[in-house]
Amino acid sequence: MSNFIVSARKYRPVRFDDVVGQEHVSQTLKNALKNEHLAHAFLFCGPRGVGKTTCARILAKVLNCQNVSADFEPCNECSSCKAFNANSSFNITELDAASNNSVEHIRALIEQVRFQPQQGKYKVFIIDEVHMLSQQAFNAFLKTLEEPPPYAIFILATTEKHKIIPTILSRCQIFDFRRIQVPEMVEHLLAICEQEHIEADKDALHIIGQKADGALRDALSIFDRIVAFSGNRISYEDVITNLNVLDYDYYFQVVDALLLEDSSKILLLFDTILRNGFEPDIFMNGLAEHLRNLLVCKDEATLQLLEVSDGLRARYLEQARLSPAGLLLTALNLANDCDVNYKLARNKRLHVEMALIKMAYIPRAFQLAENGAAAFVPEKKTPELNASPEPQEVSRQPATNNQQPQLPKTKTPEPEPEPQPQPQPQPKTLQKPGKQDTPKLMALEAMLAEVKAEEAHLLTQEAQELTQDRVEEAWNLYIEAQEQESVKVIMRNSELKLEGRNLAVTVTSALAENTIRQENSLMDYLREVLTAPEMTMTIEIDKSKAVEPPKRKRMMSSKEKYLAMRETNPNITELQKRFDLRPDE
Repeated sequence: MSNFIVSARKYRPVRFDDVVGQEHVSQTLKNALKNEHLAHAFLFCGPRGVGKTTCARILAKVLNCQNVSADFEPCNECSSCKAFNANSSFNITELDAASNNSVEHIRALIEQVRFQPQQGKYKVFIIDEVHMLSQQAFNAFLKTLEEPPPYAIFILATTEKHKIIPTILSRCQIFDFRRIQVPEMVEHLLAICEQEHIEADKDALHIIGQKADGALRDALSIFDRIVAFSGNRISYEDVITNLNVLDYDYYFQVVDALLLEDSSKILLLFDTILRNGFEPDIFMNGLAEHLRNLLVCKDEATLQLLEVSDGLRARYLEQARLSPAGLLLTALNLANDCDVNYKLARNKRLHVEMALIKMAYIPRAFQLAENGAAAFVPEKKTPELNASPEPQEVSRQPATNNQQPQLPKTKTPEPEPEPQPQPQPQPKTLQKPGKQDTPKLMALEAMLAEVKAEEAHLLTQEAQELTQDRVEEAWNLYIEAQEQESVKVIMRNSELKLEGRNLAVTVTSALAENTIRQENSLMDYLREVLTAPEMTMTIEIDKSKAVEPPKRKRMMSSKEKYLAMRETNPNITELQKRFDLRPDE
């Protein structure tokens, strides 16, 4: 039997600098050792396979190392480090709480704490999966964890911090380990391939990193499995075949077919995927991830969220430039609905096919929505001739051998003179925000060429100066395109003032302010026609011109009416005294 050692054990880090993706933990522990501010209890928490136990073992080794380096790394040459590497150190105790979770096991641990280290300065107790301890075991461990001897240090590791009681958390210094990113995994796997003399495609290592889902130990296990399958040459095809991963090329072809509204090609691609042994839900989840990556590529700020190789990144960017954001977002929503309702569908294949067909007609749905009812107006037919024409005269002369009988001569209507084309006015700089026809979809190569030409035109186009006159002209054009008369009146009565790149709008009431704020397309229109994407707008109410609602008059009581009458006519008092009148309260 061979002496093969899995990569997760063979390349397990032995120094803090070798730990992948946890620099914040390594640097903090080094600084604590340097400043001699080391706590007596640590809690390492985070996902599986990210280096919690590894960091605990390195820290335990450094604490008892006899020749600590200048950057506080173990020397791996002294007797203490050699004993630790050989798993024969008496100063380090590792306990698996998953199988030692009772009070008796904790009591045995506490008994070991009472004895001082025979060699070295510290006795280190590493308890893995500490959340598996019972409630009684936690309570028995509290006193020792809070006030241990000066030579005892406890390092607890867990994947589920929420299951640990608060009294334990309050006694520990907590370190949160993060998931390992795909680029960090790829770099680590490339270093291993160099040491093992293995050739590997970078795209293949990216697939391994994505499949590991943030756990480096899982990535190393998958790496060993691929090496056993393909030998010293790891290719992209070997990885996707062994891991049952759908090739990226299928998703690129599906999106290309979506842009061309080619539903037949999409259904044929889906059939090919099913024939290759992939489940429909796996394909739909992969398509959703692909659409998400395309949306990420639409903005340079979110481009860093794309975890693919450089070659594949360029392909994503090219397809993202051809794909409208509205199409991608709608298709992603359909894919999500399909995934949510997949388990409830009886015919799984038909359920996915319906979602794909809906995606194929997204551009046409957008076109109908933009054109409105005009898209459904039937074409006007050409006017037909009169069905009952006037009777024509027929020649009654008999036909001779050299003469054919003449057919009735129909009066062909003279064609109406075509209207002369009127001279078209020169195009204005600003256009009304009307509904424009959506251009028909072209081939992908033509679309890419058009996009590049448009970008080049925008780069060479000189920015027009933003002036008060141009803003008012655009504002008036927007008013003309409105259908509601109330909105037109409010916008006409508004005062405009351009302050740099900000448009200050002054209105006379809160109703007018609210009406203008509800015009969501106003700012998009102004920014587009004025070529000012950074333009902003503020709305203020002119209190001096504000129209206050009339105050409602309060009804006067009988006594108030009497007092008012007495003030205007003093004789009312004499009348009241003479006849002893008393007004009602």
